[in-house]
Amino acid sequence: MEIRVLRYFLAVAQELNMTKASKKLHVSQPTISRQLKELEIELGVPLFNRSKHKIELTEHGDYLVQQAKHIISIADQTTSNMNQNKDLSGSITIGSGESPAVRLIAKAIKSLIRQYPHIRVNIVSTNADEVSKGLRTGIFDFGVVLGPTNKQNFNFLTLPIENIWGLLMPRDTRLARKRTITPTSLNGLKLIASTQTGVNQQFDEWLGGTHHALNIVSTYNLLYNASLLVSAGVGYALTFDGILNLNGTNLVFRPLYPQLTAQSTLVWNKEASPSSPAQALLREIVKIVHANASE
Repeated sequence: MEIRVLRYFLAVAQELNMTKASKKLHVSQPTISRQLKELEIELGVPLFNRSKHKIELTEHGDYLVQQAKHIISIADQTTSNMNQNKDLSGSITIGSGESPAVRLIAKAIKSLIRQYPHIRVNIVSTNADEVSKGLRTGIFDFGVVLGPTNKQNFNFLTLPIENIWGLLMPRDTRLARKRTITPTSLNGLKLIASTQTGVNQQFDEWLGGTHHALNIVSTYNLLYNASLLVSAGVGYALTFDGILNLNGTNLVFRPLYPQLTAQSTLVWNKEASPSSPAQALLREIVKIVHANASE
């Protein structure tokens, strides 16, 4: 059953006159007649009652009119979507903290680029404070933030990723023998901490309000650089699990106890309408989030 033949059928069904349908379609009458006969043979039912003076739809013909409209509508929409896929282009910029949640965003980007090969996605590694600033000024289309989020100024989508906080340390240190790190374990340690304001607030609560007592000797916004400081013996880095591949390195990760986690959230500006490429990416992210929720 070809879309082209269904269009012939609908034209004849609407005109109930082969000559008028032929003129409307700019197709010869014998061609239309032959194609409709072949369609009836294919379906095994008569679609028209034909006489010398008129054509009438049979019960099967009435049914096919509704189905053909639906089929052609889907075909036309699919063609339109495919043409948009070819034409949609532009850039999307995402400001993101370092988090395993970026793997979810990466899946969405992969799907997006497969559909829209002319879209470019830029990822900027930064912290929540800079994400907020970038969204307000229009530098970023989206942000991925970790932990407490100011949701009054932004639209947001909670991502199904919880980031587990812990300590990155040399494998041969005494502290590495422990399975978990408690607040008292941090006493006297030289620490390398994130620059994020929200992170500091989280640790203050976890420590019972004694965050100011920590011996922070360095700060970072990119964990790879922090890991180099740890390897050099500068201190121990407070960070998330699962960001760095530690296989083959002299570093290990130990989670905090009681467990401290930070929720990942996708945010975008309430006051600005997302561009067409940004809307397309958001649709892909939502699909993945919903798929994860149903598993």
